[in-house]
Amino acid sequence: MEKISQVQTPFIQNQLLDKVKPENKVEGFGEIFKDALKEVSKAQNESDKLTNQLVTGEVQDVHEVMIASQKASLSLQMTMQVRNKVVEAYQEVMRMQV
Repeated sequence: MEKISQVQTPFIQNQLLDKVKPENKVEGFGEIFKDALKEVSKAQNESDKLTNQLVTGEVQDVHEVMIASQKASLSLQMTMQVRNKVVEAYQEVMRMQV
């Protein structure tokens, strides 16, 4: 009879599994969220820049400005929804009785 630790599915046998080593940095949720916030900020800044260029006449393509504006708006809305879900999950955990 084989030991359970030796039994593997064929799918897993064909894959090379990377082992986590101390020198490999594993990103946590906080760092991923910070990176996402930086991307949202960058999208907002790009939208502001294009809007200012449209007002001053440097940019003639209104479509480009509107697309940048909508990207910034949608990314901010998504970030707020993720934040709301995280806060909601935290509150739910805090309500749990031990």
